[in-house]
Amino acid sequence: MTEINVSLYSLLIHEFIDKENIQKVKAGTTIFNERDSVSHIYILLQGSLSLGRVHMRGKEFIIKILNGEELIIEYQLFKANPIYHFFAKTISDCEFLIIKREEFEKFAMSSPRVMSELTSWLSTRYVKAQMKCQDLIMNGKKGGLYSILIRLCNSYGIMTEKGILIDLPLTHQELASLTYGTREVIQRMLKELRELDVISYDQQKFTVKNLAYLKQEVDCQNCPHEICGLN
Repeated sequence: MTEINVSLYSLLIHEFIDKENIQKVKAGTTIFNERDSVSHIYILLQGSLSLGRVHMRGKEFIIKILNGEELIIEYQLFKANPIYHFFAKTISDCEFLIIKREEFEKFAMSSPRVMSELTSWLSTRYVKAQMKCQDLIMNGKKGGLYSILIRLCNSYGIMTEKGILIDLPLTHQELASLTYGTREVIQRMLKELRELDVISYDQQKFTVKNLAYLKQEVDCQNCPHEICGLN
């Protein structure tokens, strides 16, 4: 987790941990849907959660995955009657600190330090989103997949003797949702990477055995992990 996240996360925890509810939620639970009115912000204390959108034809796309000690502030701040533009769904059992939107915004407005940290956190999120769009637009479907694998390594990677283990269970369909492609196309590209001995796949977890190959294929700029991540 980045220093910015720790700082803003810690400030909110310190202010609200004794004032608001902590809620445990089972895997597969929808926290909010697109176009729902925003009544709360959520601090993810434990577990994994996906944020995404559903296409008009019903296909689900995952925009990012959050994993423990993260903030879920997915709306236009300080706007009257805001709505969510994404859905949020738990991947694993999760634990949240739930804060009333009005109380969060009031706290941010009353504290220059919180406002500064919030601005820094939002600017990092903005740059990260722009870089993800660049990867998908400039490198096509294959480059988009390679970019997502690099980001997964940065966010969830554990170095092992065989390579970088992405310590997050992912099906081929979930990976397709992350790359805005179809499962069939993703399966074909993953097969090519396995044949090149770039990756391996076991028990729904990928191991990247040749990260340099992926980076070379997408002209990786070696951005810091706080920018090149999946969160």
